[in-house]
Amino acid sequence: MRKYLSKRSYLFFVVAGSVLALTAPLIFKPKPSLDRVAEVSKPLPSISFSPTTPPTPAPQIVPDSTPRLVISLSSRRVALYSGNTRLKSYPIAVGREGWETPTGEFKVMDMQQNPTWINPFTGKTIASGDPKNPLGSYWIGFWTDGNNWIGFHGTPEAGSVGQAASHGCIRMYNRDVEALFQEVSLGTVVRVVP
Repeated sequence: MRKYLSKRSYLFFVVAGSVLALTAPLIFKPKPSLDRVAEVSKPLPSISFSPTTPPTPAPQIVPDSTPRLVISLSSRRVALYSGNTRLKSYPIAVGREGWETPTGEFKVMDMQQNPTWINPFTGKTIASGDPKNPLGSYWIGFWTDGNNWIGFHGTPEAGSVGQAASHGCIRMYNRDVEALFQEVSLGTVVRVVP
């Protein structure tokens, strides 16, 4: 007389830190020459996932959405980018001959609303709100030698925008520099190209 014992068994495998379990009914029957060898009576069923260790998610590539500015001196425009997407572009005035705007990569180091202007030659100050203040209502500084600064600012001379007219600064229409002021922060990259 033969006896068969049927029970559910599990085979476990560890793959990439996760445990996979195979389930199958196993039939045990005595064999004369072997001690109780298990034989699978059916094909193995499908693999089921046992969440003993949560799977590691695939790395996500997040697009760079850091704002950055690119100033083109030749086209006299500044473009605002988010990653590689150009969001806006504004007309600008750049440094005139002998006072050229420096080229290279810089970062925003100073931001002021209603800035006071200090004449670099005389040291005389002109308070914010004064119609003679050449900075307008917003200042975004990105270059300094320790004494002098270069940055974006508004201007009471709207006709100079689009020209090489400044002492190195980037003049903008007042409404444009106000909009730009809302889009950037300290540390924003400013790239100046010829």
